[in-house]
Amino acid sequence: MKTRLAAMIASMLLAAVFAASQTGPARPAGKSYAPPHTPEGQPDLQGIWSNAVLTPLERPADLKDKAFFTKEEEAAYVKRMIEQGNKDSRAGAGTDADVARAYNDFWWDRGTGIVKTLRTSLITDPPDGKIPALTPLAEKRAAQVKEARRLHPADGPEDRPVGERCILLNSAGPPMMPSAYNNNYQVVQTAQNFVILNEMVHDSRVIPLDGRPHVPQSIRLWMGDSRGHWEGNTLVVDTTNFTSQAPFRGSGENLHLTERFTRMDAETLLYEFTVDDPESFTRPWSAAIPSTRTTGPILEYACNEGNYGMTGLLSAARSEEKKSPK
Repeated sequence: MKTRLAAMIASMLLAAVFAASQTGPARPAGKSYAPPHTPEGQPDLQGIWSNAVLTPLERPADLKDKAFFTKEEEAAYVKRMIEQGNKDSRAGAGTDADVARAYNDFWWDRGTGIVKTLRTSLITDPPDGKIPALTPLAEKRAAQVKEARRLHPADGPEDRPVGERCILLNSAGPPMMPSAYNNNYQVVQTAQNFVILNEMVHDSRVIPLDGRPHVPQSIRLWMGDSRGHWEGNTLVVDTTNFTSQAPFRGSGENLHLTERFTRMDAETLLYEFTVDDPESFTRPWSAAIPSTRTTGPILEYACNEGNYGMTGLLSAARSEEKKSPK
């Protein structure tokens, strides 16, 4: 436990000290950048990057049809988000809320700015900045999962979400999403592979670049099966073969994800993705998340399956069962 806590504190401390405000561009018109290349001739995307940003995935309801902030609105929004997210603020919180905040504000790494384009959402399509509606099939699937968790919330660890079981978190993806902390990831390239090491839960995603086909549809993987190829200076990654046990915003196992990695300048790596899942969403949707170069190294974030939290949760469930009438 002490080792796990020390690793977590060290990792978050580095993120707090070194992670930069994510205000990178999202394909500015009329600008081009010639990235350095690896000895093999590939655009060099290597380095440690942070995607912490205050821009939300979906456009807030109160902004309605407003796709972009003005500079004045940007300043007001950033100020409000930083104040609302301040974990050191205890005004009127009460004991329960105080304890639930877990860490002091020092440990959090939500970013300190929005994207340079001043877009009000990371979602770039649809134009309303919202995740499209779920299909009837996806709504039925979500209702079944919710009911199963209501009836069997903790019969065993398999009943708990994969993030709670330290198997996979959204920050690792794919797609890779900003989180409350530990937003760093490291890119390493060879002629044959593109490797992404994610700080949160320390997953390493190896993406072949040699043109091999996807694995058979009968094989389902936590992070899907990825294949990459270059289109000019952009790495395009095609991922299929997801598992139904790790849905993304309501997706199913037949999700087809397309990601694009583009070096926009010396300090910015633009990450774009498109979710295509006709069984789950009424239309495809896309998002763009800029990442800023940061200083390493990345230290292990130790999330251990079977940890004290899981032990306590399962033992509490057994205790509740004993109290309940048969």
